[in-house]
Amino acid sequence: MARRYSFPYGHWDWPVKLTHHHAVRAGELIFTGGQVDLDAQGNVRNIGDLPTQCANAMAYMATLFQDLDVDFDDLVRLVVYYVGDAADESRLMDQLAQIIGAKAQPVISMINMPELCYPDMLIEIEGVAMRGADGTRIPRQCLRLDDMPPVPPAFSHVVRSGNMVFTGEVSALIPQGTVANPADVSAQTAQTMERLGRALAAVGADFEDVVKLNTFYKDDLLGSDWDRSARLRAEYFADPGPAATGIPVPRFAQDGLTVKIAATAICSTETKRFSWPEGHWTWTAPLPYKHGNLCDNVIHIGGQVALDRGANVVHPGDMVAQTRVAMDNLSRVLAEFGATLDNIVKVTTFYQGNASAEALHENLLIRSGSYYAPGPATTGIPVPALIYKDMVIEIEAIAILDNATRPKVTAQAGV
Repeated sequence: MARRYSFPYGHWDWPVKLTHHHAVRAGELIFTGGQVDLDAQGNVRNIGDLPTQCANAMAYMATLFQDLDVDFDDLVRLVVYYVGDAADESRLMDQLAQIIGAKAQPVISMINMPELCYPDMLIEIEGVAMRGADGTRIPRQCLRLDDMPPVPPAFSHVVRSGNMVFTGEVSALIPQGTVANPADVSAQTAQTMERLGRALAAVGADFEDVVKLNTFYKDDLLGSDWDRSARLRAEYFADPGPAATGIPVPRFAQDGLTVKIAATAICSTETKRFSWPEGHWTWTAPLPYKHGNLCDNVIHIGGQVALDRGANVVHPGDMVAQTRVAMDNLSRVLAEFGATLDNIVKVTTFYQGNASAEALHENLLIRSGSYYAPGPATTGIPVPALIYKDMVIEIEAIAILDNATRPKVTAQAGV
């Protein structure tokens, strides 16, 4: 499958040399890395002005889409990381609705963070689009569900495009804009998973079709709430289950909210293959998730970290060493599908740190150096802490297999 990489002339750039590109197209799927309001020298623009930074980030995304022969009408998902409160979130959603127009109706996730990777950066936006390899629009279902969190009419709660299914963030927010069962992790997790099941069913999918689960949850940043909520979510999946990433945050924009979940599913007649390499790391709780899965030609890999098979942190607190271990773990998961790091089209990294170039570049340069140019689209998000004490980085990825190298077997493997 031919790939196209986008890094337009004059586009914003990092202040260090990287292999990463801003967007990648592989067949029907187009992924952008997190788009921000930097200039070509890596300087943050429009300091303190969230609406303008949002507008400029989306202008950059529009340029990438144009370069790859798609447009905002092909959007299926937006993920927005921002620094702000509930009022900022509402205004941003309305602004984004105006920018993309009424036709696409993608799903959206809004994740407020204490800081982003460079000082004075207030927003980072990544997009997923789909268009036929021959240039035709792919028929889609875009549904808004009555009992889901409210979103502007330009957005959907679930989108099905071909075999691919994308949900926006699912939470305990109710249509009145308040939170059901405030601060109750167990009740909100159960309600959120039930809502997720209904969203999937609305487009002919179910939990068995889920290939990737992304969870942001409120935690005291000591890991005390992870085990309880993780076990509750896991009850909805058979083993082998999807790849998964779970990220703790100190708070959500809405008071009393404890969890936001988004899922990607693939409705295919092809049997999924799963990856759990020999001796690979595991969690402290028994969970049905696998480290990676392959369905059709798309590989989803859950957040890879520096743990051992006994769930002990390797190289505690050492960002450089843990980044190398996490990248090696990515390679091992990919290898079970006959793939390498250079099959990756999109990578997202959560790392313990604050708004400083030094904190980002400490891991970014190692990650970038793991790929031959041109490298994948990338998003990097600093967080106050990760699930386990002294664990400082978590890296998830999406890879695409070329048809020539795609495994022919359809039986489950690597379970």
